Amino acid sequence: MATTASTRRHFLTLLGLSAVSVSCGTTASGTPAAKDQTKTLRYQGWAGQVTLPELAEDLGYLEDVKLKWVGNTISGPQDIQSAATGQVDFGGAFNGAVVKLAANNAPIKAVISYYGADKYAYNGFYVLKDSPIRSARDLIGKKVGMNTLGAHSEAMLDIYLQRGGLSQADIDKVEPLVVPPVNTEQSLRQKQIDVAVLGGILRDKALETGGVRPLFTDYQLLGAFSAGTYVMTDRFLKQNPDTARTFVTAVGRAIEWSRSTPHDEVVDRMTQIVKKRGRNEDTAPLKFWRSYGVAETAGRITGKELKLWIDWLAERGDIKKGQVTLSDLYTNEFNDYKKSSAAKSGS
Repeated sequence: MATTASTRRHFLTLLGLSAVSVSCGTTASGTPAAKDQTKTLRYQGWAGQVTLPELAEDLGYLEDVKLKWVGNTISGPQDIQSAATGQVDFGGAFNGAVVKLAANNAPIKAVISYYGADKYAYNGFYVLKDSPIRSARDLIGKKVGMNTLGAHSEAMLDIYLQRGGLSQADIDKVEPLVVPPVNTEQSLRQKQIDVAVLGGILRDKALETGGVRPLFTDYQLLGAFSAGTYVMTDRFLKQNPDTARTFVTAVGRAIEWSRSTPHDEVVDRMTQIVKKRGRNEDTAPLKFWRSYGVAETAGRITGKELKLWIDWLAERGDIKKGQVTLSDLYTNEFNDYKKSSAAKSGS
């Protein structure tokens, strides 16, 4: 499915969102009563992968809060749209997509970073070893396979092309295509696409097989950075503050557990999680997992990881300057990692 020039110029354009009505009991002071707050969080997963909330639940960090899987997604923008419209209770996406959704007046707030780029966790743009593609200019007229449009991979591609000196007219001739992650390597090897965006276990599996080489990576472009955040609606946070605190803090603890625990132990835990949930998934690629790539301790948001995309989208004309206020876009209010870790550091 090739994108048109118009699609590229309207990069990250998302659907309009409908408000959702949710009722909840409150105390006389207007604060939701603890007993009336939801203790079940609906969410979308990723096939063959263990998300941080899933890891946190398995480690017991979610305490009395339970996760309810409602299906899988391959798209961050779709996931946060589902959160904004109340189909799920939290969703995660590339920070540029979060900014764009907020610019479209979605009542969401980023609450914790959940993935990023470092020397272990990064997305690479791979070509076959004998491919003539060596530079940004070589991509003109070529097909680039990625998990979704209007998100992390398309942003990295645009930055690479811009830095390569391509005009907007030339950039519009590069064709990003949606390819399911599990099929991307095969599509590259069968020459259905010219470039494959591969990350994490799928990237390392392809590298082990051989015959591919990186054109560039997001880590090479921007260094270590937190790339995506989980969002919840303002309404959910107001009506379920204790549940939100438990969730965010648990995810923060899971991030730090994954950093401090030996690799083989983390992989074994993930493997058991995938087996227990019984979704007929292949666990073999999990051995390639190395890191979630979150830059800050416990996923705490600094603001710079969102401001980067506010400024970039404004420069491109995708949003107006001043359309998104950084301080309204995120909060660390619900991240109690330091306090909880002092009491429970051994778990």
